[in-house]
Order: sequence, then structure tokens, then C-alpha cells
Amino acid sequence: MSGGYVMYLDDMEMPVTPGKLELKIKGKNKTITLVNDGEVNFLKHPGLTEITVTLLFPMLEEYGDIRYSRPDVYLSNFERIMTERRPARFIMSRAAPNGFPLFDTNIKVSIESYTIDEDATNGLDVYVTLMLKQYVDFGAKTVKVTPETGTATVEQPRPEGNPPNAKTHKVAAGDTLWALAKKYYGDGSLYMKIFEANRDKISNPNLIYTGQELTIPELSASAAAPSAAPINAPLAVLDEGTGTWKYDQVTMDS
Repeated sequence: MSGGYVMYLDDMEMPVTPGKLELKIKGKNKTITLVNDGEVNFLKHPGLTEITVTLLFPMLEEYGDIRYSRPDVYLSNFERIMTERRPARFIMSRAAPNGFPLFDTNIKVSIESYTIDEDATNGLDVYVTLMLKQYVDFGAKTVKVTPETGTATVEQPRPEGNPPNAKTHKVAAGDTLWALAKKYYGDGSLYMKIFEANRDKISNPNLIYTGQELTIPELSASAAAPSAAPINAPLAVLDEGTGTWKYDQVTMDS
């Protein structure tokens, strides 16, 4: 991506960057009045983030010099997410004019509603307004009672995306996804497996940060075969101590 914005919902890139993005974060603080002491404000955790965005879907498959799918492909994906009653990954990626990554909005959301607007003044193009709300994973807790000692402990539910056989790795200065794939799988070209397992933490597979706790998923038999990887793929890690990017130029044998 050169300079500008790119929006994704799940693994689908939206054809045209929205002209406006509204994020609403509601406070849940509560104010009460005490006798003779006036008002006091009890601070609570903020509510779920709400996102409103209007998207343009060109009816023709070409928009400028870029080809995209027809509007019904995107609309079918929105409907499938809602009917399957599952969350989706919302990503708004930002980059400076020179292509240097800035910051991303990357959260798990539910599609609350979407409105389709077809107007003759817009020609054949379709506008869709999406109402999204932040989704937080949750699960039941198990209480284990030990009669001998008369104690009870609460067992936290296992995070949905972290299977028991997955490893974790804390990113250090100089680490890259390629190097981690080489270390854990013996094949650096499998670095996208690590990226896919950490989409909630990483928006660009070429950029990771020191101190990040990454999940290293178990490699399935079908994925163990070597896969194609880009030649001279630049991978970078941000050293938060110095605030500088360190690049590791990976060159594959041809």
C-alpha cells in the first residue's frame, strides 16, 4: 500500500476507501447525589466501541485503474456474517505518502445492521452504510471445589483463538515472522501461518513490535509442505527502546 487508507472486513478489502469513518466510544460512568455532599461520579469501564461507515461499491468491475468484485459479492459476505452469527475483523490501515505505516484500527466487530442505498443520481453504483459494534469474546467460568481443604478456585475459560497445543513467543529486537517460522517450523516461507493466528495483534505481516506476545500455532500436515514466498521480502520490527525500525532483508534461493 502506498500512502492513504485501506479498509478490510474479514479478509475482504473494500473497493473504495470511505470518505468518513465514525468511531463512538461511550462512557459508562454513573453520577449520584449524596446527601449534603453534592454529586459524585463513579468511573466505570467504557462501553463497546461503535463504528459507522458508508461504503461505495461500483457496479462496474473497474474503478479507476483497479478491478474489484461486483457489489453483490460484498453484500453476500455481509449477509453471511450476520446469518452465521459470528464476529468479523475490522481493519482500517493507514500509511504516509511514502508508504511508511502509521497506525491501524484493528478490532473484532459484529455487524449490527447495514443499509443499502441505490439512487439514480449515483448512476449504477451502490452505497452501503454499515453499523458495527465491538465484539468481546466471553465464556462460562468453572468453579473447582476441593472438599478436603474447603477451598474453591475459579478456572478461567481458554481463549477461543489459542488452542492447547499452541506455543507463544515474546517478540524481541531483531525478530521477524520469517525468522519465527524458520525457528518453529523449519521453513521461513510459512510465516503467514503465524500472521493468520495473530490478526488481532498484527495488521501487517512485515511489521511486528518488541514485547508483543504472539501465538505460534501447531503446523498441520497439509501446511507442512513448502509454500511460495516473496523474493527479497523486507520484514521489520520496531525497537520501542530506540523508536527505530530494523529491517531484515530475506533472500530466497532461486
